[in-house]
Amino acid sequence: MTALRQLDSVSLTGISAIGHHGVFDFERRDGQPFLVDVVLHLDLRPAGTSDDLTRTAHYGEVAELVSSIIAGKPFQLIEALAETIAAEILARYPVETVDVTVHKPKAPIPVPFGDVAVTLHRSRQ
Repeated sequence: MTALRQLDSVSLTGISAIGHHGVFDFERRDGQPFLVDVVLHLDLRPAGTSDDLTRTAHYGEVAELVSSIIAGKPFQLIEALAETIAAEILARYPVETVDVTVHKPKAPIPVPFGDVAVTLHRSRQ
């Protein structure tokens, strides 16, 4: 039996941009703020022992990527936005798994609320 390897993580929270996501026409027309948290799971030992940026996931680039996806192509569902963010991170960076949380704090919900969010966990496998 193979022992499970514990991965390290890099977290970015509160990446924000105006997006045009939602099922209502006014959401797609007017836009609203979205916030995204990502947790990148990878082995940080190669970067930590070499002090070499190319041996990790460059969190500045990841933040820019996430911001551009939020502000880019509109989606009806924040689930689709989260899936796209996860897929792009897995395709571009040496991470084994990623957690993505998309917050929609101004969602058109007719009762008082603090936040609405979806969280997903995706891996290369």
